Amino acid sequence: QLQLVESGGGLVQPGGSLRLSCAASGLDSYAIAWFRQAPGKEREFVAGIIRSGDITIYADSVKGRFTISRDNAKNTVYLQMNSLKPEDTAVYYCAAADAMAVRYSASVYDYWGQGTQVTISS
Repeated sequence: QLQLVESGGGLVQPGGSLRLSCAASGLDSYAIAWFRQAPGKEREFVAGIIRSGDITIYADSVKGRFTISRDNAKNTVYLQMNSLKPEDTAVYYCAAADAMAVRYSASVYDYWGQGTQVTISS
């Protein structure tokens, strides 16, 4: 059983930055993705990274602003978020899949963290 723990959320002004972390023992064996869910909206894919870290994919809405990375020695995946916008406000979740590739669909992910709130407001 993989227990994912997210951290790093908070309140920042538009244009600011945050770095989210997702940690778990054994995380290095999984493809990892970040999803987010805003009030009244469906959960959406944000970014994903394969086990080795060599391949990353992003939603169009965050390309060029967010960067996903991983440190397998620390069993941690990061989401660096820059140039934040009010529409980035959501609960952010990390998810793990026992798979070679990253998938956009939430249904293929086996484990989920509890979520961390990110609020972008002036």
